[in-house]
Amino acid sequence: MADGINMNAIILTAIWGIVMMLAGAFIKNKSTPKYLAIGGLVLIILANGIELNWQEPLFAIDVKDMLHTNSFNLTFIAVMLVCTLLYFLLNGRDIEKVGNHVAEYFALIFFVLCGVAIVATFNTLLMLFIGIEIISIPLYILTGSDKRNLKSNEAALKYFLMGSFSTGIMLMGIAFIYGGNTSASFFLDRINMGAGTMPVMIAIGLVLLLISMSFKVSAAPFHFWTPDVYDGAPTVFTSFMATIVKAAGFFAFVRLFENAFGTVQPQWQKLIVVITAATLLIGNLTAVFQQSVKRMLAYSSIAQAGFMLFALFALNEKAKEGLVLYAAAYSLATIGIFAVLIKMNDYTIDGFNGLAKKQPILALTATIFLLSLTGIPLTAGFQAKFYMLLAAVSNGHQIWLVILAVLCAAISAYYYFRVIQAMYFKDGNETVEQEWDVTPAFKALLVITAGLIIALGIYPNLLLDWLHY
Repeated sequence: MADGINMNAIILTAIWGIVMMLAGAFIKNKSTPKYLAIGGLVLIILANGIELNWQEPLFAIDVKDMLHTNSFNLTFIAVMLVCTLLYFLLNGRDIEKVGNHVAEYFALIFFVLCGVAIVATFNTLLMLFIGIEIISIPLYILTGSDKRNLKSNEAALKYFLMGSFSTGIMLMGIAFIYGGNTSASFFLDRINMGAGTMPVMIAIGLVLLLISMSFKVSAAPFHFWTPDVYDGAPTVFTSFMATIVKAAGFFAFVRLFENAFGTVQPQWQKLIVVITAATLLIGNLTAVFQQSVKRMLAYSSIAQAGFMLFALFALNEKAKEGLVLYAAAYSLATIGIFAVLIKMNDYTIDGFNGLAKKQPILALTATIFLLSLTGIPLTAGFQAKFYMLLAAVSNGHQIWLVILAVLCAAISAYYYFRVIQAMYFKDGNETVEQEWDVTPAFKALLVITAGLIIALGIYPNLLLDWLHY
């Protein structure tokens, strides 16, 4: 497969991004771009499915071994594309409300998906860098797309500065690794060292790459940009950043460290242990004190990053299965809960008071999403956390970290259950009457998303079997 690599997802997402951009110049109706984007995404999902099933490339291009596709990363790309389709279907009308350049917003999201496909298949540090940048640059624009909102402008500037800074660190790391390996190569398999001591330049490069990738996935102590950016960005784009983008960052992180530094794992595993423990503690403890549900979800996304870091800590087969399952479970639940949140006038926890009486379907599905994020049995979130902890236990070195993760999951139950308690056991403010922009189709999509979470919770092999196709 290496000489004519399958690039359906990468090329089609880029082409469709350009189509959406051109459509913006000619289509004046604000709701048409949504249908064009959904149609394009369905086409890309089908092309990726053909590639996964039959290894039939629409574009057989010789990429000189710079990209590698297999059932593992094609399944991950498929999960990300399906989650984006659900995101478009649930939030398409809300994207229209952000501003006047609706087609351009969709175009930027397609360019991000192109970056996601590259970071899922890279085989050289240069493609990793290009993929990360293709993901990051459209996000800076989307974060600041609500120009009338001062918080959105501030978040975009903060994100841009922090993102540029972490990219600089990444380039520095790549330069050290290029200089430090004897074959002077950017290819991951040529960096891969036999067991023994790491050369100093490679060690410095590894630490710099670890720091820059931790920035990208908002792992502590490099997480401080996350709450402000997630809070300031238009809520509909926060939903996308917290799910698809974060999961892609983790996939790249694990792929990089497994393929380039897998043989010397004992030498850098201690660093991951410290980062994982800090991320779990900081994310969960700060989320407890938040009054805004949007900000609470920003901190909880840091806490969820702590669980995803177990894939990097363990680097075994269970960890890789767990990462794909976690990406699906976490993305579905977060896209769902944000879709409900966008419909609210008040983003505080009190804003959810009495929701079960006013909108029973919204309250029920939101409850399922929150239970999945907590990791309650019969939800996909439980299976995902179980796989991660199982991977860490079978690695066997740091059992205390697994115990810490379980305790942190118990803490997370407190702040997620506060929202459930507000919806079912508190009375809403009757004086403030909210206009609900909720269609039957929207409710049906929420039910489907919740159904997927429960289906994956009961039978995770629906997804995991594809990894070994």
